[in-house]
Amino acid sequence: MPVYLKAPRGFEKLAQFEKVLIIPCRFCPAASLAISKNEPYFEFHRHLFQTAAYERYIQTMKAELENGGVQADVFRSRLPHQFVVCMWTSLRRSRLKKRAEKYDALVVLGCEAAAQTIRNSLGASPIPVIQGMRTEGIMSVLPRFQWPGRIRLQINSITPLLHHKEAHEPWMHL
Repeated sequence: MPVYLKAPRGFEKLAQFEKVLIIPCRFCPAASLAISKNEPYFEFHRHLFQTAAYERYIQTMKAELENGGVQADVFRSRLPHQFVVCMWTSLRRSRLKKRAEKYDALVVLGCEAAAQTIRNSLGASPIPVIQGMRTEGIMSVLPRFQWPGRIRLQINSITPLLHHKEAHEPWMHL
């Protein structure tokens, strides 16, 4: 059951930092952007396990930050079992912790569980963890297989989630 996430239009809140590490979850945000842009979730013959709409969003975010004077990088993984942030192994979490020391802030492209996974990975580190997408609800989707090797997602419904007041949440939102 994927989480439906909305991507912000601007990244002004990140202008206060010098160096930002973007941490993308590859499941729910990719599915959400594929649905909202009406594009394939996967095209195995073109992008294998990458969603073109999501990859463009990550590159746009990085470019906008850099154009605003913020040094930005992306914490990438090519291994399919590392795609879902809330299910990272302890080794992946320790690698993030070591790399995060070089940055002023971490931007998690994912849900609250992904942001909490990153916070837990950092331990007592004071580096801010910013949730870069807003959770709108849980989506019910129907995968549609198209020749040659294309998967599209048809959304059936979104079950809304209640949000806490921002002052009560342990992380920041864009």
